[in-house]
Amino acid sequence: VDLRGASGLAGGNERMSQTLQTALTHAGQRLSGAGIEDSRREARILLAFVLGIDALQVSLRLEETLTAEHSAEFEAALKSRMAHVPMSHILGYREFYEHRFIVTPDVLDPRPETEELVARALSAPFQNVLDLGVGSGCIILSLLAVNSSACGLAVDCSAKALDVARRNAEKLQLTDRVRFCRSDWCAEIPSERFDLIVSNPPYIHPAVWKGLSPEVHHEPKSALTDGKDGLSHYATIAHQAHGFLAAEGRLLFEIGYDQGAAVAEILRKEGYRDIAILEDLDHRPRVVSCRARAEKAE
Repeated sequence: VDLRGASGLAGGNERMSQTLQTALTHAGQRLSGAGIEDSRREARILLAFVLGIDALQVSLRLEETLTAEHSAEFEAALKSRMAHVPMSHILGYREFYEHRFIVTPDVLDPRPETEELVARALSAPFQNVLDLGVGSGCIILSLLAVNSSACGLAVDCSAKALDVARRNAEKLQLTDRVRFCRSDWCAEIPSERFDLIVSNPPYIHPAVWKGLSPEVHHEPKSALTDGKDGLSHYATIAHQAHGFLAAEGRLLFEIGYDQGAAVAEILRKEGYRDIAILEDLDHRPRVVSCRARAEKAE
């Protein structure tokens, strides 16, 4: 018996046999209704992801018909995004400093502003870099990808984050130049001196974290806020880093836009030299840099 004419199945077949143009239009409307900004662009990215093509190619295939399988996958992706799941969690990656990094809910989603920390770190030579709170690995792996003679140690207290960072190291073919260590900042790492230490620690004040976008609340809270004043991890790292920073070595932090003076003061009290608050492309304080304190004469 042919049931294709039954009203229920007809509606389902109609949805499944929609063109890319129709699917894209409806998806944009639904995302917009869910409060997603730039909904048309995001709909195109999700459709391209489902089809396994570049987003620019979608425009060339608008009259094609979505298969039932692709339609179901597109619907699932749309529902996730409408629930404000970060785009990187749906796609499984985020573009950062000219590379594509694997991203999961176990790590902080790499932000474009963090590229400023990478750029500032690359502004002077280094051969041995320590990344404290490595997360996805986007900072240290970006540094090593540019500086092909350097090596480094990636540290995180999360085993799951380290797994993601290892996967990204393999993807970028950097496993021979980076080591991994599970540690609460410097507590468990081997005795060693680094000429560069970088860190993007959790710096959001807990009161501010509560008011952030729903997307942010899908990320690990411990990677975003210290649960205190947003400054406690800077103080801990600044104190511990003395034992691992080489003479004339540099320490660079990413900071919140209003934390420059406070972090600089923490570093002054710890005896660091050449402390500078550096701005990003939007002229907002984004990085604090300094050099190792002068060694005391015996």
